[in-house]
Amino acid sequence: MRGSSTFIKRLSAATAVTAAMAMALAGCGGGNNNAGGDKGKAQPGEAQPASGYSGDFKGTYAMPAKDEVHNNAKSRDQIKDGGTLTLPTTQTENFNKVSSDGNSLYMSRLWDLYMPNNLFLFDAKGNMKPNPDYLTKAEVTKQDPFTVTYDINPKAKWNDGSEIDWTAFKATWEVTNGKNKGYSPASTAGSEDIASVEQGTNPKQAVVTYAKVSTPWQGVFQTLYNPKAMDPKVFTSGWVNNPHSEWGAGPFKVQSSDNTGIVFVPNENWWGDKPKLEKVTYKYLEDQASLNSFKNGELDATAVGNGNRLKTVQGMKDIQIRVGYSGSTSVMVYNAKSEVLKDLQVRRAMTMGFDTTTMNKIAYQGMNWTPKTPGSELFPAFQEGADDNRPKEAQQVDRDGAKKVLEQDGYKMGSDGYYAKDGKTLTARYTYFGDDPTITARARAYQQMMKQIGVKINLDGRDTSKWSKTMNDHDYEVIGMGWSTSSPFDAQTSAYQIYGSDSESNYTLVGTAEIDKELKAPTSIADTAESIKAVNKAEKAALALYGTFPYTTQPNFTAVKKGLANYGPAGFENVPVQNWGWEK
Repeated sequence: MRGSSTFIKRLSAATAVTAAMAMALAGCGGGNNNAGGDKGKAQPGEAQPASGYSGDFKGTYAMPAKDEVHNNAKSRDQIKDGGTLTLPTTQTENFNKVSSDGNSLYMSRLWDLYMPNNLFLFDAKGNMKPNPDYLTKAEVTKQDPFTVTYDINPKAKWNDGSEIDWTAFKATWEVTNGKNKGYSPASTAGSEDIASVEQGTNPKQAVVTYAKVSTPWQGVFQTLYNPKAMDPKVFTSGWVNNPHSEWGAGPFKVQSSDNTGIVFVPNENWWGDKPKLEKVTYKYLEDQASLNSFKNGELDATAVGNGNRLKTVQGMKDIQIRVGYSGSTSVMVYNAKSEVLKDLQVRRAMTMGFDTTTMNKIAYQGMNWTPKTPGSELFPAFQEGADDNRPKEAQQVDRDGAKKVLEQDGYKMGSDGYYAKDGKTLTARYTYFGDDPTITARARAYQQMMKQIGVKINLDGRDTSKWSKTMNDHDYEVIGMGWSTSSPFDAQTSAYQIYGSDSESNYTLVGTAEIDKELKAPTSIADTAESIKAVNKAEKAALALYGTFPYTTQPNFTAVKKGLANYGPAGFENVPVQNWGWEK
């Protein structure tokens, strides 16, 4: 769900080609489609049971370990055949997840059901293997030039009956490499380094040759784009309000789609394990509506990522609260094209005046959620390797320092308590989404924080249905959003996606050519440890522009009806959707 800050086009989705981060609203702590069982009630002071807490537990939920899995993991023989699953989501109008407009956390979850969206499977720690439903083998077959060969499952077909073959890899490369400006990919990382994509020994083998070493190569093709949707106009606008199930190839197909939600049913053309569920329905719901729907039994799961929502569902019968870390990091974003925020010193001062501790106390009041403040927008909390890449002066609130920065920038304090220059009061607009009380409280807290350093904030609350358009039109000055990651490779492949000066996914609209070079460097470094060092170096430079900064690691508190299997917090694990279901 979207939440208070806003939007998570996340680190999770796929890079342009497939390893991109995805955007989403930040603040709710959305439910994750990853993976615990009902092993009894937790009592105050007890450790969290592996399955999650019973609904009638009213004690303090223990902080989970970063690498814990709580999704009621079950094998297929432990799951019933049949049953339905109804979930809430945020409406995203553009169904092309590979595009910058469609690259949201919410759309990626939909693509999991009906598109080839997970060519590689990960466990909770990020260990990877090819997904046998799509790939029988994927390996480096030559070092000079660097070449990767993919053997495609012989049974794999698009829903219209055409073969999924090497042309799918070529099409995905062409729409995401950035060479044709008619396309607007979410990310070009990895894809732009490819020299050619050709047929191998047969049409079911794709040979990808790089112009230079590209690491991690596994992060390049995680999603495939249908060759029949190559027209640039189709890419940018042909998916608007149209999921194009005929261009899909997954365990489910789209049965119906309208402005209230989308319904999936098993795909009769699917060649892999048959889905356990007979129907999956996603409803487009505002925060409060999703909570009410869960209470009324109309939903099978919902995020309860703040104290008010958590308190509301506690005491319900036959539910569990599954608690873990999400892959999402909440960030603040300044639109550097804004008249007032084009001044780096103003952005710097506002960052120094932001009180992370207070904001998180408001966000997580009533919850035992006290993670370390993240120092990166690229690495999730459960992944090793991240430094604290924030400027040192932004690592703690410094109101006096913020005021000094503004005064050195020519601003003078007025009798109204706000700074002004050239007769204009220093004013910025803070845009937020949703009707959850915590979201509104966070907006007002931000307004008060900025008032304490002499910056006037006008609040701009909007319906969540406006989220996608707002972001795509850059119709904001200050906005909270989130980046979510679903792959251990996203930090390396998505650095340019988020911070690149001409990246479609850079919502700060600020960057430099020099920093661009640093952002692109990690994918050319073969040694993983050195590549990660390069990521940290580049992100330090990018965050020093004060266009954005990370401020909290979002929790994944998910309320579910008991018995729901393979659904909940699970780190990097991407459980195949055909294994969702209800335990026997």
